[in-house]
Amino acid sequence: MKTIIDNETNTSKYLVADDYDIRMLDDKTEMGDTNNLDFVIGDLNRNNATLITGVTEPDDWFGCKYTCSEDGTFTLVDGWVDPRPEAEE
Repeated sequence: MKTIIDNETNTSKYLVADDYDIRMLDDKTEMGDTNNLDFVIGDLNRNNATLITGVTEPDDWFGCKYTCSEDGTFTLVDGWVDPRPEAEE
């Protein structure tokens, strides 16, 4: 797996498979096949974000729930609150 982290907070914003194409450019990050992009991340780029490869996905990963260090270690963000509505029982 690989993750894109925000350099200011080190929070893991995206988590994808190792073989997924990511291109970090000066003004954006392109996700997916060059000829048919899945999406473009407009607020993360090579100047303010880092791509870390070879990480192991936490079982309960969710965007911004964890920070990730350069060595691929995930750490739960202190005080993180799940933004998703509670599941109905």
